Amino acid sequence: MAQPFPTLAIVLPTLDERENLAPLIARIDAVLGPAGWEAIVVDDASPDGTAEEARRLARADPRVRVIERIGRRGLASAAVEGICATAAPFVAVMDADHQHDPALLPAMLDAMQRGVCDVAVASRFVEGASLDGLLSARREKSSRLANRLARRIAGVELSDPMSGYFLMKTARARALAPRLSGIGFKILLDLLASAPAPLRVKEFPLQFGERRSGTSKLDRAIAFDFLVGLYDKSFGRVVPTRFALFGTVGGLGVLVHLAVLALLYRALGTAFLPAQAAATFAAMTFNFWLNNWLTYRDRRLTGAAAFLRGWAAFCATCSVGAVANIAVAGLLKQQGLHWLLAAGAGIVVGAVWNYALSSRFVWRRR
Repeated sequence: MAQPFPTLAIVLPTLDERENLAPLIARIDAVLGPAGWEAIVVDDASPDGTAEEARRLARADPRVRVIERIGRRGLASAAVEGICATAAPFVAVMDADHQHDPALLPAMLDAMQRGVCDVAVASRFVEGASLDGLLSARREKSSRLANRLARRIAGVELSDPMSGYFLMKTARARALAPRLSGIGFKILLDLLASAPAPLRVKEFPLQFGERRSGTSKLDRAIAFDFLVGLYDKSFGRVVPTRFALFGTVGGLGVLVHLAVLALLYRALGTAFLPAQAAATFAAMTFNFWLNNWLTYRDRRLTGAAAFLRGWAAFCATCSVGAVANIAVAGLLKQQGLHWLLAAGAGIVVGAVWNYALSSRFVWRRR
């Protein structure tokens, strides 16, 4: 007999959550009952076999579906893919690590069905909520600061715009999908900031639990993603976010270059040309490492072999960019342009060239 059409889809973005999946599906089943819902696991090719575990669950339970992403990473983009993959009229996004309590889902869904709000949000900071699952007082303080900044961008007054647990109409989320940046750690902020008019929000107190298994994904790069998301919503249409990051890393690389050059040439007495070559090598290596960690975090090269191949390709592309820089600057100077403007034009051309080649040949999508 055919299964009843699901009313609610629960999108579970995952990375190394194999041990958490089966207990979480059991918790959802206990709360929502045997019908009316589906769980969509969107896994970023987890090394621990999360996708295979999700497929095992799906073979025994048709309410479980799996999307395994190859060569793509990021919580926000995974949530978007899950949202666009369901025909259910309502969709929820929640973490798979058991810190988000499925017991809130019935009340959140009921509020949406009655038209009380446009988005139902599980909040860690509203009255009646608990933060026992946060790792430290420092992380709690950082989360509150992030929320204050996020409210300015989203234009919505709520206690927890950085919550990763929310529920809304699927059609509204799909309509907003083309406007989303897909950058950053929390998709709720992206949705709220992308809406043409402020969305009505109702908050539900969340008893924020402890991670059941595995380790937290909240590293410094993810914290940086939050700032990237704020930039993207504020200035991303003027200067593309990834290019802005690439340029910022390049600027830091200039400082590294000058520091190494000063150390070798002025402090240690090394001849200028060898010192300049070493400084260039050091700056390229620094730029590659930082771009790999931040600018291309969703395409990060891992493993010694991939890292070394990427580093070699990055050095090669930067060498081509350096030639373009010198050629353009020299040509413009010969045409009578002020040397400073000519140098600036060369730098811009070299940066664009390096960005284009690096995106294509170093951090290309597989």
